[in-house]
Amino acid sequence: MRTSRARSRAVLSMAATLPLLAGALALGIPNASADSAPSGRNALQGTKPAWATAAADQGASADSGKVGIRVHLSGRDPKGLAAYAAAVSDPQSASYGKYLSAKQAQAQFGATQQQIDQVSRWLKSNGLTVTGANQHYVSATGDVAATEKAFGTQLRNYRKGGHTYRAPASTASVPAALSDAVLAVSGLDNAPHKSTHDETLPPPDDVFRNAGPFSSYYGSNTASTLPKAYGHTVPYAVKGYTGKQLRAAYGAGDWTGKGVTVAITDAYASPTIAKDAAEYAKRNGDAPYRRGQLSQVLPADYTKTEECGASGWYGEETLDVEAVHAVAPDADIVYVGGASCYDDDLLDALNKIVDHRLADIVSNSWGDIEANETPDIAAAYDQVFKMGAIEGIGFYFSSGDDGDNVASTGTKQIDVPSNSAWVTSVGGTALAVGKNDKYQWETGWGTLKANLADNSKSWTGFPGAYTSGAGGGTSSTVKQPSYQRGVVPDSLAQANGKQRMRTAPDIAAVADPNTGFLVGQTQTLPDGSLGYDEYRIGGTSLAAPVIAGVQALAQQARHGLPIGFANPAIYARYGSKAYHDVTDHPLGSKSDLAVARVDFANGFDATDGLLTSVRSLGKDASLKAVKGYDDVTGVGTPAPGYVNSYRRH
Repeated sequence: MRTSRARSRAVLSMAATLPLLAGALALGIPNASADSAPSGRNALQGTKPAWATAAADQGASADSGKVGIRVHLSGRDPKGLAAYAAAVSDPQSASYGKYLSAKQAQAQFGATQQQIDQVSRWLKSNGLTVTGANQHYVSATGDVAATEKAFGTQLRNYRKGGHTYRAPASTASVPAALSDAVLAVSGLDNAPHKSTHDETLPPPDDVFRNAGPFSSYYGSNTASTLPKAYGHTVPYAVKGYTGKQLRAAYGAGDWTGKGVTVAITDAYASPTIAKDAAEYAKRNGDAPYRRGQLSQVLPADYTKTEECGASGWYGEETLDVEAVHAVAPDADIVYVGGASCYDDDLLDALNKIVDHRLADIVSNSWGDIEANETPDIAAAYDQVFKMGAIEGIGFYFSSGDDGDNVASTGTKQIDVPSNSAWVTSVGGTALAVGKNDKYQWETGWGTLKANLADNSKSWTGFPGAYTSGAGGGTSSTVKQPSYQRGVVPDSLAQANGKQRMRTAPDIAAVADPNTGFLVGQTQTLPDGSLGYDEYRIGGTSLAAPVIAGVQALAQQARHGLPIGFANPAIYARYGSKAYHDVTDHPLGSKSDLAVARVDFANGFDATDGLLTSVRSLGKDASLKAVKGYDDVTGVGTPAPGYVNSYRRH
C-alpha cells in the first residue's frame, strides 16, 4: 500500500425520488468543530489544522510568500446528493440500483457555471490569479497578503514534525453570498511542501527476488531442518499464490467478470505494464488479454517524482492489474494514473472515473493516516464517492499495512480515505490454500518476525518483533454509518468515547506477504539492464484488487447490474454463508501458526548470504480477528456463497 498527501442509469428526477428517501440509510460524516466566522461570512470548518497551536507558532508568514489553493465547489444540492447516494445504495430502498448516468448526475448535482464564475470573480477581486476552473473546483495562486484578505484569516508559520509549515491561524471563511457555492478550500496550509515542475518518470526499481525454498501450496514443503515454532515444524512460505488458487479460495466458480469494468488508481504509470501483464498471464495460467481489455488514462505531465518515489508506484499498478485479472479474467481494466501521489492529483484521477463513468468498480491501494486528513480534503473525497455512488460506481480502499499504526506513528488510528463512510475498506488476512486449490483457513494478517540464531538451533527472541499487519480500528472523525449498526460491537464503535464511530475494515482478503500473491514485473537488474522477473508480494494493496475482482464476478452474477457503493449489501450478508468468518486461531485457541522464510540478504541473489526467519501469523498489534465482525477482517472474506448470493434469476 502506498501512502499519499503525500499518500508513502435510470432517468429519474429528484422530484420523483425524494419521497422515497425518508427511510434511506444514514452514513457517518466527518465531525467538524464549531468553528465560527465574522458576521456576513461563512466559516469553512476545520481549515485551521490541529497542529497549528500557539506553542508551535513561529511567527507570521511573509506577505510576499506564494500560495496555491483549490476552492472545492458544493454543486447544486449537496444534501440531495448525499440522500440520493444513500438511497440508490440501500437494498431496502425503493430507489436501490436506480442509478444516473454521468451526464444526469452532473446536471442534477454538479456545480453550475454560475458557481464557477461567482467563485472565480471573487478570487480575482481579492488579488488572486485564477489558474483553472472546472465542475469540481476553482484553482488560484497569489501572495499571502491577498490570500489572507480573501479568506479572512492570518497565515502563520508553525513547527510540525521537525519542519516549519504555513497554516491559517484561525478558521478560514468566505462571504456568506458564496456559502452555497463553496464546499471547502485546500492549500492554505502547505504541509508537506508541494512542488509544481514537470518531470519524466524514472526507470523501474532494483530487482527483488524471493530466495526459497518455497511451498507450492500451503504446507506442501515443511522446514524439517529448522527449529520448531509454537511446538511444531512449520512450512516454508508459499512461492506466491496465483489466480487459480485465489479464485478457488474465494468462490469464483465459473464467473469471470465478463461485461464489468474495473478501474485502478495509483500515482504515475508503469511504462511496461502491458508487456508485464501479458507475460504474467502467459506464465501463470491466466487468460490472455483481449485487444483493448487493459487500457490507461494518464495525465499530460507528472510532478513530484522524487518526493513520491515514482518508480515504487510501478509495482503497485502491476500488482493491482495482475491481481484483478487473475481473479476476474474477463473483466475490462482501466488504469487511471495520478500526476503525483498528492491529494489534488489523486482526486483528479478519481474525478476522471466519475465524470466519464469509466468503470463500475474502483480499486485504490493507497492512503494515509487519519491524523493527516483535514476536513477540507475529506469533504472533497466524499463528494467524489457520493457522485460515484449515484452512478453505480463502488470505491474500494486498502485499510493499511501498519495495523493500529502505533508502531509507525505512536498513536492508535486508522487510515484514510479508508475511513470514509462512502467507501469499502478492505482489510487483510493470511491465507492457507492447500492441495488441489482447497481453501483451508485464514487468520488476520499480522506478522511477528524472529531470525534464526547463529547456531541454527533456535529463533532469536521468538516470537519476535511486529513488522506489519492489516490496518483497522475506530475513526476519530467519522460517525458510525447506519449499515454498521447492529454488526460492529460497541466495544469497537465506542473505542474513542461514547459516540459510535466508523470502524474499519468492512471486508477482507489475502494480504500477508508470507502467504501472498506472485507478481511479474520489469525491474532494473544488478547489471543495470531491465528484465522481467517474478516475486511474492502482499499487503492490503493485494487485498483491495482481489476484492475488486470478486465484486466484478458478483456484478456479472447480477447480469451486469452495477453493485455501486457496496457496503449496505456487504453488511446485509453478515453472518451468512457468504463469508468465511476469519479468526486468528482457526485451528483452535491454543494453536498458533507460523511459516519459515528465507530471503536473499541483498534482495536478489545469494552473493551476500541468506536470511532465515520465522513469521508468525495472526498477530496484528492490538487488533484481533475474532468470531463475528472484527477490526482486522471486517465481516470476513468471500466464501463460495458470496458471489452466488448476488445472482439474479
